[in-house]
Amino acid sequence: MQQETLERLHSRYLIQATWSASIREQLFDSIQIQGKDKVLEVGSGTGVVSAEISQRFSLESVGVDIDRSAVTFAHNNDPTSLYLAGDGNNLPFQPAAFDVAACHFLLLWVENPDKILAEMVRVTKPGGWILALAEPDYGGRIDYPRELETVGQGQIQALLDQGANPYLGRTLSALFHSAQLTEIRTGLLGGEWQGSIDEDQLESEWETLAQDLSDLLPADEIERFRRIDHEAWEMGTRVLFVPTFYAAGRAPL
Repeated sequence: MQQETLERLHSRYLIQATWSASIREQLFDSIQIQGKDKVLEVGSGTGVVSAEISQRFSLESVGVDIDRSAVTFAHNNDPTSLYLAGDGNNLPFQPAAFDVAACHFLLLWVENPDKILAEMVRVTKPGGWILALAEPDYGGRIDYPRELETVGQGQIQALLDQGANPYLGRTLSALFHSAQLTEIRTGLLGGEWQGSIDEDQLESEWETLAQDLSDLLPADEIERFRRIDHEAWEMGTRVLFVPTFYAAGRAPL
């Protein structure tokens, strides 16, 4: 993957991380991560979440991603963490190697999320924590003004075409129970709309949407929706809510 593409992805992942920052803080506080703990992120991408963990808790987190170019980018961007190339279906670690194993916007993209969770459980110490920090469910997306509902429907189809599961979020609790985790807690990130429009976030969102919708809608129609979206945000009338679930559970003793 080219450096320019990786930099765009990194910017996108930074924005996504802001969406789920509040739940990460809540979960990290509740499980009481300490500097001596060994923390693994599966599907670490360009290293946004792993870097945050390393910096926040003064520990060396470990990130694993199947994309070697992303691993190299993450290492160059965050030399304090350890990044390795590996497949989440067969993690390159011994059993019980970590105190915490986490993922962030990952399970919707994999063919067998139950297998990924099983591997996360395998490499986590008995009683250690498994965290799914954010998994969206586009089937519950709410758009206003109503004209923009077409954008949400198009995004669902685009995700299906890419092999993703746009309805993964609602299955997260069931996945954690199937993995035989204990002390399971699940929930949904809240939504609030206030303050001025964030132009950078909006531009990043539409860059992704335009790519996703390019095979489904003509360019002039995509541009029309972009203008409607931008005007609604400026007027303070825009509502966009994609239910995003999280889950935590302990590896069985």
